[in-house]
Amino acid sequence: MKQLVVVLVVLLVLGLLVGGMYVSRRNQMVALNETVKSDWAQVDVVLQRRSDLIPNLVETVKGYAAQEVTVYDDIAKARAALGGARTPQDKIAANGQLDGALSRLLLIVENYPQLKSNENFMRLQDELAGTENRIAVERKRYDDAIQAYNTYIALFPNNIFAGWSGFQRNDAYFAATEASRAVPKVQFPAPVSH
Repeated sequence: MKQLVVVLVVLLVLGLLVGGMYVSRRNQMVALNETVKSDWAQVDVVLQRRSDLIPNLVETVKGYAAQEVTVYDDIAKARAALGGARTPQDKIAANGQLDGALSRLLLIVENYPQLKSNENFMRLQDELAGTENRIAVERKRYDDAIQAYNTYIALFPNNIFAGWSGFQRNDAYFAATEASRAVPKVQFPAPVSH
């Protein structure tokens, strides 16, 4: 009888210990997952800000380069995809499209020196540059939060508790697009001889 009581007490202590570990680890997973969601919300805000700035920039460029219709259409399609995207993965993909279209728009500007001196264009370009910096900061924060979450749920014994609680790996990282990895071609004008 005494041994049965000892066994029951040991089992009870082990149950409380495992239960306590489970609750503690699950709460940490919830906190990390909420950090990922919060950081994503910040990325979403700055992506929306950039998306809102782009039409003004496009209209300014159109005043000087109305014939560049393909680029304007690409930007409109990319903005529509971003506006219609619901999941982080979809928004990340749409954002990649918008990055490419916006890069092509800014390349057009190089062909129009008078546009580069336009005060409205310069202001919009400065706002866009500031927004791009904010996007970079928020993307980094978001990717760091996902990494912390994924690392935590992959560690033993957290991986067991994560499985019991339904927490899964989140792979919605921002990654460089193929277009951004391409080496830009730079052409300098021929020197003017005097």
